[in-house]
Amino acid sequence: MVSLARRWAAKLADTEGVTLPPDELEPLLLEFAREAAPHLDPAHEGALLRFTTLYAASPTGIALADREGVVVEANAALGKLLGTSPELVRGRHLTELGAGEHDATRLRAGLLQLRAPDGEQYTERLRLDHAQDGPLWTDVKLIRLPGDRPGTAYPVLMATDANENQLLQERLRHQNVHDALTGLANGTAFQTKLGSVVETGAGEQIALVYLDIDGFKVINDGLGAGVGDQVLRGIAHKLSAAFAGRFDGEVFRLAGDGFAILLHGELTSNSVSQLVQQALDELNEPIYLDGHGIGASASAGIVVRSVRGCEASDLARAAEIALHRAKEAGKAQWMLFDPELDARDRGRYQLGAVLAGALENGQFSLIYQPTVKLARPDQLAAVNAGLRWNHPERGELDSDEFYPLAETTGMTIPLGKWLLAESLAATARWRDRFGEAAPDVCVRLPNRLAIEPDLVRLVKEQLDRHGLPAKALRLCADPASVLDQHGEVLDSFAVLADLGAQLVLTVSGSADLELIPHHRLPVHHVILSGPVVDVLAEDAAETDARHLRQLVSRAKELKLRIGAEGVRTDEQAARLRELGVLAARGPFVTESATGDEVDELIARHAS
Repeated sequence: MVSLARRWAAKLADTEGVTLPPDELEPLLLEFAREAAPHLDPAHEGALLRFTTLYAASPTGIALADREGVVVEANAALGKLLGTSPELVRGRHLTELGAGEHDATRLRAGLLQLRAPDGEQYTERLRLDHAQDGPLWTDVKLIRLPGDRPGTAYPVLMATDANENQLLQERLRHQNVHDALTGLANGTAFQTKLGSVVETGAGEQIALVYLDIDGFKVINDGLGAGVGDQVLRGIAHKLSAAFAGRFDGEVFRLAGDGFAILLHGELTSNSVSQLVQQALDELNEPIYLDGHGIGASASAGIVVRSVRGCEASDLARAAEIALHRAKEAGKAQWMLFDPELDARDRGRYQLGAVLAGALENGQFSLIYQPTVKLARPDQLAAVNAGLRWNHPERGELDSDEFYPLAETTGMTIPLGKWLLAESLAATARWRDRFGEAAPDVCVRLPNRLAIEPDLVRLVKEQLDRHGLPAKALRLCADPASVLDQHGEVLDSFAVLADLGAQLVLTVSGSADLELIPHHRLPVHHVILSGPVVDVLAEDAAETDARHLRQLVSRAKELKLRIGAEGVRTDEQAARLRELGVLAARGPFVTESATGDEVDELIARHAS
């Protein structure tokens, strides 16, 4: 390119002192351009094309200026921002774009900053002059654009509407803290607001309500997620109306069908619970969608306390505990947080958390309830095996103290398997030692184990492992277990009966007894339980006693062997015998017995 330029410079200079007219000079320059074009850098042309395209299409207003700050080019976005055409912007100094002297001075300061050795950019919020509307607040950035020659740079102004930016930021901020479906403030906003009220509301009372919709899955699965969404919007509207203007109440949607209501000011537990009850009553009113009147009851947990000394996390935990207690109590109601119940529940939950370790570390043992023949009270008919937890700190714990926790923590099946295995191992020892005098063992299956699909396999494996005939095992269940919705218990019982296991059903009334013929249950033993046995007290009403006689008579018609549990006195035992009850257990024999005590009872029987 240098040699090319020198050659053409010599040709243009060799005019023998004659000045060429324009019409003769123009062809020479065009010829020079045609010869120089192939030597131009194609990458440079590509970069120039890309810059020009981006500049023209950018939504940001851009003005390119010369080294003195005079606009030489403006894009369409800048013309639109300033309410004029880009052509009318060209030729104006950048400082002239300011809406007033103050704005022009700030632009001038920005240009001076760019000329400094370390000046790369200048950012400022200032007013530019809109052709129709006058001053317009904008976010302006001045940058230094490198020129083609080393050391050269040109100022560039970029501008956006500050009002639009602010509106966009506000929309984004709103989306971040509001639920898109219901429009309520979301969980993030709830955490922020709760922390703020706790920190700044000294001297006030604060109330937090956690609320869940009961059975919302039924609505979603039955009518579709779209209907479920409409129901949630309706619920949100009802809750907002119920708490609007009351104790600075604000409703939040946390997740799914969960909501929170935060109140603060001069309030009491009574005033808050009344508000919550009114809201629950309102939610019970059907929401009509596509001809369906959809009811949506809710459960609520309430905590009310002084803000002073209150921690946000403790408040949230208390409301959640109260909500769980409301659901456990039957749903469709509210429950106030009770510190005393909470302390008790903490102890229970601690037990539930260590159940697995206790089983692994051998802290469980068998405890028995002997069942004696009423005709020969010195002879054992069977022994009911149960679990006892020998807790290192709390001592001996009966099954009713930890089985509900096992249901919650998923430990029911491991405990049930251990009970079954150890009971059959004990039975095998008794048979080896006492022969025919050894009693059958009766195991009451936890509900979760009773509906276990692998129940038959589990029982068969343990019988085979200990070399026991199936008739040595009695499996006891209650009506609730037998009538599981999938019918698995009925199927398992049928197979176990075919193997030879003896099936026992506890009954407390005629309805329970009639399950046997109605479902053709392979049951040969029934155990009278609960109030039906208690009516044999001395002051029992004649009608109650008559019902018991009818129950026993019906059991005999069904050719069932009849036993009873919870028998307290010898007098009760005698009356049961008169009615035709064959065996019984309860305090009239002993509350419970260890394995060694059962050994002594069997030994006396054998002798």
